[in-house]
Amino acid sequence: MTVLSVSNLSKCYASYASNLERFAGWFGAPVKPTEEFWPVKDVSFSLSAGEALGLIGQNGAGKSTLLKLITGTVRPTGGTAHASGRISAILELGLGFNPEFTGRQNAFHAGGLMGLSQARLSELMPYIEDFAEIGEFFDQPLRTYSSGMQARLAFALATAERPEVLIVDEVLSVGDSYFQHKSFDRIRSFKADGTSIILVTHSMGDVRSLCDRVILLDKGHVLKDGPPDEVVDYYNALIATKENDKLTVEQRREKDQWLYSRSGTKAVAVESVALTDSDSGAQIKTAVSGQSVTVRTRIVAKEDIPELVIGFMLRDRAGHTVWGTNTWHTGQVLSNITAGDKVECRLRLACALGQGSYGLSVALHTGDVHIDNNYDWIENIEVFDVINSDRPVFVGTSRLEHAFEIIR
Repeated sequence: MTVLSVSNLSKCYASYASNLERFAGWFGAPVKPTEEFWPVKDVSFSLSAGEALGLIGQNGAGKSTLLKLITGTVRPTGGTAHASGRISAILELGLGFNPEFTGRQNAFHAGGLMGLSQARLSELMPYIEDFAEIGEFFDQPLRTYSSGMQARLAFALATAERPEVLIVDEVLSVGDSYFQHKSFDRIRSFKADGTSIILVTHSMGDVRSLCDRVILLDKGHVLKDGPPDEVVDYYNALIATKENDKLTVEQRREKDQWLYSRSGTKAVAVESVALTDSDSGAQIKTAVSGQSVTVRTRIVAKEDIPELVIGFMLRDRAGHTVWGTNTWHTGQVLSNITAGDKVECRLRLACALGQGSYGLSVALHTGDVHIDNNYDWIENIEVFDVINSDRPVFVGTSRLEHAFEIIR
């Protein structure tokens, strides 16, 4: 069932030569603006019950404006947004709050603006106070609150009753780790009960773990709409693309639906990657938990470059990062590479992993991250399985060395 339908939603902010012309334009006079800015232009999508949608993009992409159009706090220039149930939104820290009111008074005031009756808010107030966990500050003026305390109050109020659509825009990023975990647990429980979620965040880990689908906005337009791994990898490549027009992006689904993504200028390129047994040197597709393995990567330079950093990352099937590092952090940066040079990098690892499938990614760049100069960045270039054949049974992605000591 569709709970939110957005059709060609647009917002234009216009500049006029004078206030008189602006005023005349309000009444339909044919006045041409001197300048137009469209933070959102022709955005369309639908959201089903229980679906979690991630909304990502760089600052200024139009994410916050789009949410304000959906919630009705900003009037659209064109298009429509229709929800079949109650929308609860946390858009900006302190939005709808009065700094002179106490937390309790703000909960009554802002809750009323959300459509909750004062009688219902009185019933919910103990739960709001309990979830916010701000103690005696609940009856202190909001101006005495830290940003994290304001986030606690805003989230506790917005989720006091399960809405049909919950919108969260970055506000949880100011909270402490404990409250972030607590909040995401509530979001997941709402989702399981049928609430649709729109999450705006710069944390790609949260997007991968929570969202069923992701929309990438760029300059007010929908640039990509699809599965989290596909859109997040494309977004990461897009950031580097903005720094270098020569960079290209390639994506495709491989065996077992692992997403292969490749981007870079190819000034230096990966020729091959192989996962091998460290002792025998034989190439493997399945590793045993605890086995010593070596990743052999052959690299060729197409152009002269002053610096080369080689990075590796492991992700599990759900896209969560298990481990990663690069030669910048280990102090092994290569210098003065010339066209035609070939390099072989051998990364030896103790496969301290749990049972499951894992994707290996390789990145060639400068600096500590690929954004500076992305030469070749390949997600899931090698996918392999890990089995546990001779170790005690354990769960999770990490096999930690352990020993029980039992005293009777």
